[in-house]
Amino acid sequence: MKKILMIASKAKAHINFRGDLTKKIIFKGYDVTLVVPHDLYKKDLEKMGIKVIVMPYNKNSTSILKNLKTINDIKKIIMAEKPDKIFAYTIKPIILGSLAAKKCKVKEMYSMVTGMGHIYSDDSLKTKIIRFIVGTGYKYAFKFNKKVIFQNQDDINEVVKRHYLNKEKCELVDGSGVNMERFKKAPLPKENIFLMVSRVLKEKGVIEYFEAAKIIKEKYKNVKFMFVGEIDKTNYAVDVTKLQKYVDDNIVELIPETDDVAAFISKCRVFVLPTYYREGVPRVNLEALSIGRPIITTKMPGSKETVIENKNGLFVKTRDIKDLVDKMEWMINHPEEVEMMSEESYKLCKDRFEISIINKRMLDIMEI
Repeated sequence: MKKILMIASKAKAHINFRGDLTKKIIFKGYDVTLVVPHDLYKKDLEKMGIKVIVMPYNKNSTSILKNLKTINDIKKIIMAEKPDKIFAYTIKPIILGSLAAKKCKVKEMYSMVTGMGHIYSDDSLKTKIIRFIVGTGYKYAFKFNKKVIFQNQDDINEVVKRHYLNKEKCELVDGSGVNMERFKKAPLPKENIFLMVSRVLKEKGVIEYFEAAKIIKEKYKNVKFMFVGEIDKTNYAVDVTKLQKYVDDNIVELIPETDDVAAFISKCRVFVLPTYYREGVPRVNLEALSIGRPIITTKMPGSKETVIENKNGLFVKTRDIKDLVDKMEWMINHPEEVEMMSEESYKLCKDRFEISIINKRMLDIMEI
C-alpha cells in the first residue's frame, strides 16, 4: 500500500481544513501518517484512520540549532515511515519538511502555501528581518518540491517576483474549500445582525469592526453585532481587555472560540471580515458563502476571491472605519438587495469553492 506523510502545525486545523482531503486520500488506498507538534485531538485523528506522530517543536522559533534538530527529527520519521509522498503546509512544516525530504531523497514533496500572512503585509523592521529569513528558507526549500500549491494568484505572483520559485512549479487551488453539507444553506434572518469571525489579530480588522459597530449602534438601535474569536497570544493580537468596553456597553456580543461556527453564521444577516492580513482564501468567508450570507470584506489577496462586488457582497477599504460604516449602512437600508446577495453567495460557493471541487484538484496535483 502506498504511503503519504503529512506535516502540519495544528491538529485541529488539519481536521477542520484538511479532514475531507485526508479522507479522500485514505479512500484512494493510501496509508496516511500525520506529524503534529502536540497530542491534542490525537484520538479524533486516529478515528479518521490516520496514524499520528507527535513531534514537539516551536513553530515561532528562529534558533538555528532548534530548527536543525527539527529537520533531523523529521528525517528520522521519514526514514522510519518510508512514504511515497510528503505533503506539508504552513511556513515551518514546508521549509523544514522540504529540507528533510531532500536529505532522505524523497522525490514527491508537495507544499501548500495557505497565505503569505503577517510577514508579507507589514513593513516594520522586525517583520522585514523575519521576511528575509522566511524568504530565504522558502527559496531553498521549494527547490526540493515537485509542486507548490497556492490558494490565490496574488501569492503566486509574489513568490515568482521575489524569485523564490519558478512559475512552472506553481499550482493554484481556490482555497481549502468548504463542505456544503456541514455548512448548510440557512434562511436569511430579517433582523439586521452582523457577524465577524476571526482570530483576535489587529490585521484581521478587529478594531475597525468594533468601532464601526459603535457608530452604527448610535444611529440604528436595533442592529446587532456579534464577534466570534479565537484569543491570540502573539505580538500581533488585540488586547482583549480593550474590547471589553464594547461588550459592557452592549455594542458587540463577544463569543469565545467555538466548534460550531455554522450556528453563529446562520444567525447573522451579513458577514464581515475587514482584513488587511495576507490570507490564502479565508475559510470563514467560504463558510459564510455556503450558508448563504452576503459578505463585506477587503480587496486583500485571498479575501477578494470571495466577493463579486455588488453581486454577493461589498468591498471595503482597509483600515477605513468610515467606509466600513457606510457599507454596513448600505446593507441595512437595502433589504431586497441583501436577499439577492444571499442567493448569489450560495451559488458562488457551489460553483467554485465546494469541497469536492477543491479536493479533486488537490488529488490531481499530487497525482493521487
